[in-house]
Order: sequence, then C-alpha cells, then structure tokens
Amino acid sequence: MKEILNQYKNADMQFIRTTKSAVIITGILLLTACSAPKVSNKLDAAKLPENFDAQRKEASTETFIPLKTETFFKDPKLEVLLKKAIAKNPDYLIMQERILIANSHLKVAKLALLPSLDLVADASGTHFGKYTMEGVGNYDTNFSQNITEKQRINEDVTPNLFLGAKVSWEADIWGKLSNRKKAAQQRFFASQQGMRLLQTRLLGDIADLYFKLIALDKQAAIYDNNLKTQERALDIVSAQRSVGKATELAVQQFNAQNNNIHAEASELKLSIDQTEKALLTLLGEYGGKVDRSSDFLAGHLEVLNQKISVDSIIHKRPDVSEAYFELLASNADAKSARAAFFPTVNLGGYAGFNSFSFNTFFDAGSFAWQLLGGLTAPVFNKGQIKQEFYVSNRRQEISFLQYQNAVTTAFNELSALLHRNEAYEDVLKYKLNEIDHLEIAVNVSNDLYLSGYANYLEIINAQKNKLQAELDFVDIQLRNANSQVLLYKALGGGIN
Repeated sequence: MKEILNQYKNADMQFIRTTKSAVIITGILLLTACSAPKVSNKLDAAKLPENFDAQRKEASTETFIPLKTETFFKDPKLEVLLKKAIAKNPDYLIMQERILIANSHLKVAKLALLPSLDLVADASGTHFGKYTMEGVGNYDTNFSQNITEKQRINEDVTPNLFLGAKVSWEADIWGKLSNRKKAAQQRFFASQQGMRLLQTRLLGDIADLYFKLIALDKQAAIYDNNLKTQERALDIVSAQRSVGKATELAVQQFNAQNNNIHAEASELKLSIDQTEKALLTLLGEYGGKVDRSSDFLAGHLEVLNQKISVDSIIHKRPDVSEAYFELLASNADAKSARAAFFPTVNLGGYAGFNSFSFNTFFDAGSFAWQLLGGLTAPVFNKGQIKQEFYVSNRRQEISFLQYQNAVTTAFNELSALLHRNEAYEDVLKYKLNEIDHLEIAVNVSNDLYLSGYANYLEIINAQKNKLQAELDFVDIQLRNANSQVLLYKALGGGIN
C-alpha cells in the first residue's frame, strides 16, 4: 500500500514540475513577444485652414450640401448622357465587379474569426510487413485472450475507416485576425470611394466632351455667319471693280479670305465628328449622333453662393476618403503583422466513427473523439516576421503621406477653382463688349469703304478681328464650362 501511495505522490510531483515548466516557458515566450516593435499611429493630416479665402476671417460651420448633376449643370440633355454612361460605360461596370470582389474578401475576413469545421470520410487499407512494429503488434494482438471476435484484426489488409467531423480554431488573443478583418473592411470602403471617384471622373469627362461639342457647334455657326458677311463684302468689291472703283488685288484678297474661312470651317466639322465619336465611346454606344443643347447652361453659381465649410467638403471628396480608408487599412495590416510576434493559441478536435473493420464501423465502440490544444510562439524564423512587420509599417507611412497629399491637393485645387470661376465672369463680360464694338467696326468699315474713306484692307481686318473675337469668346465660354466641370470634381462629384 505504501508503495502505491509513493507512486501516486511521485506522479503528482512530476505533474507539478511539468506544469511549472510549462508556465515558465509560456511566461518567457510572452515576455519575448512583448518586446515586439510598436505600430505607428499617424492617422491625422495636418490641420486644415478654417476657410478657402485668406481674406475672410470668419469660418463657416455649415455642412456642405452634396451635389446633384441636374442642379449643378442644369442641362437636361447632359443629364440623360450622364445616366446613360452610368448604365453602360465598360470601365464603370468593371469597377462594379471589383466592388463585389472586395465585398467577398470582407466576408472571408469576417469568417476567419470563427472555428473551421470539416466533415471527413477516410478509408484506407494497409498490408503491414511481418517485421514491422504494426505487423508484429497486430499478429500478437490476435492471440490475446482479452479481445473479442469483433476486435480481431485482419492481417492481410488492415482497413482504417473514419467518418466524422474535425474542428479547428485559432484564438484571436492579440487581434491578428480581427485586424485582418478591419483591413479588409476599410479596403472595401476604399473601393466604394474608388468607385465614386471613377464615377466623378467619368461624368466629368463626358461633360467636358459635351461642352466641347456645344462650343464647336457655336464656332461652326460663327463661321457660317462670317462667310455670309464676307460674301456680301466680296460682292461689293466685285461690283466696284467692274466700274473701276476697286482693283483686282482687292477681289483676290477677299477670295483668299473666303477660302481660308471655308478651310477652317471644314476642319471644324472634322473636330465635331471626332469629339462626337469620343463621347459615344464613353457611353458604350456604336456610332450615332449626340443630342445636345445649343448653348452653355450653368447652375454652379448656386453652389458658389454656399458658405462652404472646409472640413465638411474636403473629407467628403472620394479621393480623400479613399486615401483615408486605405490609411486605416494599412494601420490594421501593421497591427496584424505585429501580432505575429506573440504566441498563437490553436484549439481543435475531432469526433466520429473510427474502426479497422467494416462490420464494427457503426458500433458504439467505434465512436472516438479527441481534444487538441497548442501554443506556438515564434523563436527563429529567418527574420520573416520582422520583415513583414517592417514592410507593413512602411506601407502605413506611405499611405499616410498619400492621404496628407490628397488633403493638401484637394484644398488648394478647390481654393483655386473658386477664384477661377469668379474671374471668368469678368473675362466673359469684357470679351462680349469687345465683340459688340467690333460688330460696329465692321459696319462702319463697309460704310466708309462705300463712301471712299476706307480701303478694302480695313474691311478685311475688321471682319477678321470680329471673327477672331467671336471664336475667342466661345473658347472662353468653353474654358469656363471646363472650369465648372473641374469645380464639380473638386466638390466631390455625385449624380444623385
């Protein structure tokens, strides 16, 4: 009896020593992991100015009202094209598919926190040699008086049958898996903002081409009107030549001027066709005509009349939002990479029927189960973990700089465009006054020529100046429209 008690006592002491050793080893591993490098937490860009205009002292706190293309551009025909592009543009549809891919990555990252469960059905047959441990063991077992007939092992071919379930789970103690989920979530949000950015650029490109078509149409009309004026002047000079009041040189100069205008008008028609084809490509259509307005329509002044809060508008821009979500994702990646320095706890097990005989496979005695638990800590892995953490941390620094650059670019771009749109109003007013004066100059030059107080060169110059001023006016209108498109992009875009 005393010997049995001593055996139990020795077993208990051995268990205690083993437990203490395990605790000490675990403690050392934890202390080693705690020396892991820290993650940079630079997530905020430099403080933005309170307003876009340095001359203004007060700052607006009003929330910016999201844009609507129908109220910003105020052109129903352009609105139809924009909605058509959203439905049919190939690049936009490709981006929608990428959003779905990003969403699937997010779903997988969420499921990574859950245990994995596998249903397993295994069947094998093995012939063990006579001089192997298994072969000798099976042979010897069959002679034992402690087994039943069902427990005898087939020595020719020994089956191994299993039907059951296996489960495994990594305990997310240090946040490695949850940070991976967070990174996938932030990248999904970034992809949504990327889609908004693509939408804004697509709509901006369509609006640019649409306004270019309007400008080309207006310039084509200017050439037609100018040709009529030139032909009337040519008729006058030709009539005067027939009575000796004008020279052949004057007639040829007017003819040359008319041919030059015809050539420029033909080139303009080519530009109209090329621009129309480019716009149809963005719409995902084969050929046809683009229905468009005859003049520039604008409602952007309503937006400019708002008191825009800097922070409200800058951080709602898709490019800034995309950069910010990518920054959050890279921060989560760095935290997940840091968690790799800590021990990993894995739990698992299986349960099912396991037998070496078909006849006893579903007997109660064939039911087997096992529980598993493991603690793994990195000690030496050729610097792989440090490298992955270093790269993740540097990528986070890159993402921060890209975010800071996006904020700075957005502020300066929007500030410049607000001043630019105000300046174009004055430019257009002065250019329109110039055209009015040149219109008078053309009429006066014709009258003076008929009365003998001006020569034909003055008529040609007056008409040429008027033509150029009218073309310049349309060109400035186009630049003003393009500026509105840039303002639309700078304010964050949007179609609804």
